[in-house]
Amino acid sequence: MKHFGAFFVAAVFLSSFAVAQDLSPAGSDPDAGQSVVAAAHASKLQAAIAADKQADIRRLLALTGAGSVATQAMDEMEKSIRPLMTDSLPPGEYRDKLVELFFQKFHEKRDPSKLMELMVPIYDKYYTADEIKGLINFYQTPLGKKMTTVLPKIVGESQTAGGQWGQELGRECMMEVLEEHPEMKQAILQAKRSAQP
Repeated sequence: MKHFGAFFVAAVFLSSFAVAQDLSPAGSDPDAGQSVVAAAHASKLQAAIAADKQADIRRLLALTGAGSVATQAMDEMEKSIRPLMTDSLPPGEYRDKLVELFFQKFHEKRDPSKLMELMVPIYDKYYTADEIKGLINFYQTPLGKKMTTVLPKIVGESQTAGGQWGQELGRECMMEVLEEHPEMKQAILQAKRSAQP
């Protein structure tokens, strides 16, 4: 359940990253209309959800700490997205300051309660009212409480372990490919020589 928050946050960061790569002319704000439409759509969906189910979904989100998990996920993703964003911009002294100002603005504007509002209709779509109540009961048990405490740590450590494993696997695969295709190894060496002044 908490993985949804991380994926949502990734989408937010990636769309921000795309905006940094494809800046609109000064004075235009194409996202303003889209955000109004999205808010109206979310509002319509919430109106269709029974009030008691909405309250239970919000209670479940609070019990699982979904807002703080989303904020933690954003902070973790920022570490990897920040250098990608920096590298995507043309070189210049302005670059580091622009990226820093972007993240300052992003931190000021991010509001976990808005994310929770977006999640209500999604939870409504996939869980019945009884299932939501069952999840609430589970997250009030000692095991459920432990899960909300340790799951962010498990996810973080798993991402680190997976990243290290992926690097090792990638290195191993590249070495094997170069051994199996010596012409590729020669092409790399030739490209390096050509690139040197």
